Formats: sequence, structure tokens, C-alpha cells
Amino acid sequence: MSPLQIGVVGAGHMGRLHAEKVAALRDEGLGVEVAGIADIIPSRAEELASKVGSRAFTEAGALWAGADPDSPLAPPRPDAVIVAVPTESHYAVVSEALEAGLDVLVEKPIAANLREAEALIELANAGGRVLQVGHLEWFNSALERIRDRIRRPRFVEAHRMGPFSDRATDIDVVRDLMIHDLDILQQILGEQPDRIEAVGIPVLSSNVDIANARLTFPSGCVANLTASRVSNTPQRKLRFFQRDGCVAIDFLSQSASVFRKEQAGSEAPQIVMEELEVDRSDALLAQLRDFIQAVRTRERPKVDGVGGLDALRTAVRVVEAMPPIAEP
Repeated sequence: MSPLQIGVVGAGHMGRLHAEKVAALRDEGLGVEVAGIADIIPSRAEELASKVGSRAFTEAGALWAGADPDSPLAPPRPDAVIVAVPTESHYAVVSEALEAGLDVLVEKPIAANLREAEALIELANAGGRVLQVGHLEWFNSALERIRDRIRRPRFVEAHRMGPFSDRATDIDVVRDLMIHDLDILQQILGEQPDRIEAVGIPVLSSNVDIANARLTFPSGCVANLTASRVSNTPQRKLRFFQRDGCVAIDFLSQSASVFRKEQAGSEAPQIVMEELEVDRSDALLAQLRDFIQAVRTRERPKVDGVGGLDALRTAVRVVEAMPPIAEP
């Protein structure tokens, strides 16, 4: 079997991580190759390409444009690409890749707006291509370990916070961070909220940097979600409160706990905590393996284009629910 050629578009923080994971699987002899690195900043593309033993391109299209088959130095044409460029460029890059007949793993959110997301799904379906969206938390060992303990939650609380960085400032914190928890909630509950209240303010960027949303679902479940990219202490926690107790996930430490009420005879009831055993793993590497599996078998990845669209749709609704900020 010929090695699966995977290109990477975008040599920033996430693109670098993706390229290193592909190279790691290559070095393990798992039948993949880094087909090339594309970035609009030549020095950045060249530096990453040199590090992972690949070729550098300054245009994404040049990565999969093909080459003279008679040339012994012709670069390999990728079978698939990972797209890790600013969100505003997702549609342009992903659509071109899909039209070129490539399978695509694109960082979340799937696109800058719903219209573009829907168009990408149509392109992928028309060409029979894999379109996976990088909702990374589905590959976090803690979530995988505890998911079957979540049963008809009535209240959910999420906190996803971290310090400010220059990454993803082209979008608001809802599409940047909160979208992870929105996606998890909707997939676990199997429904989208029918009522949303939200508030958010920009702090260090021109977009909303800290936000809170209260979502009510048709089942009666209520979720309170907070996301911030201007907080000193990183935090990524999700708690599900249900009739038989509470299920808690810490995505940063990859830990999971179950709290439940116990009562012995006539004694007062107590809350007992069970710390579940979790085998810590590399979520980004697991996501890449899922993508490779989908490319090779044509099976549906964990989060496909439709899942990415559903998460984006609710994220947009959260932002639209925010009242305008009064001028000082």
C-alpha cells in the first residue's frame, strides 16, 4: 500500500502541531508522509517543512496542483490536507482542496459563517470526500472515559478559560472556545437549544473576548456556559448534574469524577466521590488517527461537516442573543 500523503496548510501554532504529529506517525512506520507545508509567509513554511522533512509552498493550491510526472523531483501530490489557517480563510482553502479531490481535516470552526459551512458540506458530499472538523475534545481521554456515565442531565455547567493570545482573534470567543462545549452538549443531548440568553464583551480584541450563555433545551436541560480568553488561569471543565449525581470532566488534566448520593440506613445522606481511572493520551494524535482511518476506509469521522455546522449554528445564535454594548 502506498503511503498516505498528507499536506498541511498553515504553519502557525496549530499547523505546526499537526505537521509534527503526521511526521511522528510517519517515523513510526504507519504508512503516512508529510506531502508538503503551505503558508503565505515563506520563512514560516520553509522552517516547518525543514523540521518535518518535507517541502514548502507559499500557496495552498501549489501543494496539490500536481507536477510533471516525468520529473524525478516531482513532489508527491497529497491525498488529504489539514487546514489550520485563520477562520476567515477556511472556505477559500477548504473549497479549493475539496474541488481538487482531496479529503480535508479543518480546524474548528468549520467556516466563518453558516453559508460557507453549508457550501463546504455540499462540495464534500458531491465529490465523495471526507470533511472532518477539528473539535478536539472528542478525543480527550476523560470525555471518552466518562461519556457512558452521563444520563439525561438536568443542568450543565461549563468553564473554558485561558490567557489572551494572538491566535484566533479574527473570531469571537464563542466560535473560538465555547463552541467546543456547545458541540459536546448537543451531541450528548441529541438536540439543539430552543432558548438562548447570552452576554459578552470585547476586552483586548475587537471581538467578544469573554462570554456567558444560558441555554435551555427541549428536554428541559439547562446549561450555563462561560468562555474567556482573557483569564489568567487556564480552565476547561464541564459538569453534568443529573438525578443520580454529578459527572465532572477536567479536560486539561484529563480527569473524570462521579459524585453521587449515598445513604446507609437512618444516617444522613452523603455525597460520595468516585475518581475514575483515565489513561491520558494525546488528543491531537488520536484525532489524526481518526482522520486517517476515515480517509482509508471512507467511514464517517467523529465530527464531520454536519457536526461542525450544527456547532457553528448554535455559536452564531449565542452571539446574536447578546445585547448590544452601550457606549461609555
